[in-house]
Amino acid sequence: MKIGGLHKFSMIDYPGMLCAIVFTQGCNFRCPYCHNPELVSFDKFGPTIPEQEILEFLKTRIGKLDAVSITGGEPTLHEALPAFIRKVKELGFLVKLDTNGTNPDMLKMLIEENLVDYLAMDIKAPLDEYKRVIRTEVDIAAVRESINTIENSSCEYEFRTTLISTLHTKEDVQKIAKSLGKAKRYFLQKFVPTKTLDEKFLSETTFSDAVFDQILPSIRDEIELVEVR
Repeated sequence: MKIGGLHKFSMIDYPGMLCAIVFTQGCNFRCPYCHNPELVSFDKFGPTIPEQEILEFLKTRIGKLDAVSITGGEPTLHEALPAFIRKVKELGFLVKLDTNGTNPDMLKMLIEENLVDYLAMDIKAPLDEYKRVIRTEVDIAAVRESINTIENSSCEYEFRTTLISTLHTKEDVQKIAKSLGKAKRYFLQKFVPTKTLDEKFLSETTFSDAVFDQILPSIRDEIELVEVR
């Protein structure tokens, strides 16, 4: 598995848990606002970190960390992901997986084999408008299947959308919420431009607080928990 980065400590990535974050290299989306361009664009790839080095580090954190969060890039592109997670679980850690939902078969297998404890899926746009945001082709049926798989699993989970004022509208958020049905958690994430795949998006902004205040009441009937973060 191609590991492009390691963040050794986080208090916010896995709700209620202290975790390390493992970043995989490579993604099948080209979202212009992506804040990890070095994990998406081949010309920005840095050296990879050997899997064994990650595992050796985790051994030193047994009893100090609760979990490992695996993100990217898109982790489910890596066939070796299940084997890596098994090794992490053998060390006693909980596992959170971030995904764009394009590999539902991988998600089903991870769920069925109890290899994931928490799933976080990014919903980029209303399902019939994905290409406008991700800037590449996508199998929307696979994305829908992943949503259903996650919602019907026994795992803790969240859906989330990063919102950019020039890419999304209030109506987009309402459409997304409706497509999620009675989901447990849906987080509306404020876009903060630090680094982006498309440098033009460094000057973009998120919704105003007033717009977020308008959106929340309109979608809270659809979702158990909705928050802005």
